[in-house]
Amino acid sequence: MGRLLYEHAFSYNGYLIIPFVFGKADNYEIYSYKLLSAIGYKSQFHKIENPAKIYGSNVSNILEIAKEHIDQNSEFVSESDYFKNRYVYRNSLIIVYREEGKSFYDHYPPDSLNNIAAPKIFTSEYECLSWIKQGLDGLNVRQKAR
Repeated sequence: MGRLLYEHAFSYNGYLIIPFVFGKADNYEIYSYKLLSAIGYKSQFHKIENPAKIYGSNVSNILEIAKEHIDQNSEFVSESDYFKNRYVYRNSLIIVYREEGKSFYDHYPPDSLNNIAAPKIFTSEYECLSWIKQGLDGLNVRQKAR
């Protein structure tokens, strides 16, 4: 599996659809997707790969396939966009949440949906994003020094 294409992720009815290049055939890329659910592990589709078992020829095609599968099989529909405050930095996905005046985040690396966020609470979204950026920048510097 190639890296997750977070920059093309699409929030839909309580899910975040994340495309990726599954493979190649005759120099054509074949796309698949993974899902995150706004209700987390309460959903059968949280962190699952391609529950529709259908692949696409491009990003927009795989997003349509995923949306159709969600429409037909979702156990819930969310009107609010749980994933609206999401950012891509150094190919990582950062989702910032605000609750009761505090900010916290989920952080997914480029190649998996394993949340590597530190258990830290911030007073603002800006403070949260600055802290994450500083950490990723420091990691990048250390990797280049090797």
